[in-house]
Amino acid sequence: MGHLSTHVLDTMNGCPAAGMQVTLQRLDGAQPTTLKSLRLNGDGRAPDGPLLDAAAMAVGRYRLLFEVAPYFAARGVALPQPPFIDTVTLDFGIADAAGHYHVPLLVSPWAYSTYRGS
Repeated sequence: MGHLSTHVLDTMNGCPAAGMQVTLQRLDGAQPTTLKSLRLNGDGRAPDGPLLDAAAMAVGRYRLLFEVAPYFAARGVALPQPPFIDTVTLDFGIADAAGHYHVPLLVSPWAYSTYRGS
């Protein structure tokens, strides 16, 4: 049973990125379609389970938008204006709708890293 999930870790503070705004979009045609918008829970994960469950999984191109600057500003971090990293935009593909796609993000105000997790 395929699904899509994410997990965001704040590497500046050494904790999950609780409260970060995340948006999932499908990239079909000229304009992206927003599928889900949410705030991460205390563990840095989507509060209601997978971003896409087995029924919603489909082969295609997707985008995750992670609102990094507002998250760090809310934590009291003095960011330059404009911030070095504002929104992390991650475009990726789902080639197997029955697969498990996990997209972690490790982030600070100055750097980020991602990979396909398990």
